[in-house]
Amino acid sequence: MIEVEKLKEYAHKLMFDMKEEEYQTLQEEFSTILKQMDLIGKIEGIGDVCPMTFPFPNPDASLREDEVGDYLTVGEVLENSKHQIDDQVKVPKVVREDV
Repeated sequence: MIEVEKLKEYAHKLMFDMKEEEYQTLQEEFSTILKQMDLIGKIEGIGDVCPMTFPFPNPDASLREDEVGDYLTVGEVLENSKHQIDDQVKVPKVVREDV
């Protein structure tokens, strides 16, 4: 079981906070997920199965070839951005630096 204090630590590092009862709910959800993973791990031969990248096989699906085409200049990319720094779009920080 994942301890509530660990969940709070992760939330703090990701710069968000939750109410105490939300941590309890999250802890219960993680417990359920871990039980399900344990059950899946007990399936005989599970290690021999290739992971799926798509929920069902689709023989008709095909990817197009990459083609070089028109591209945007840095100015055009930044044109719709409110916040810029050094020819880049500035976005809000979402993770603490001391992680």
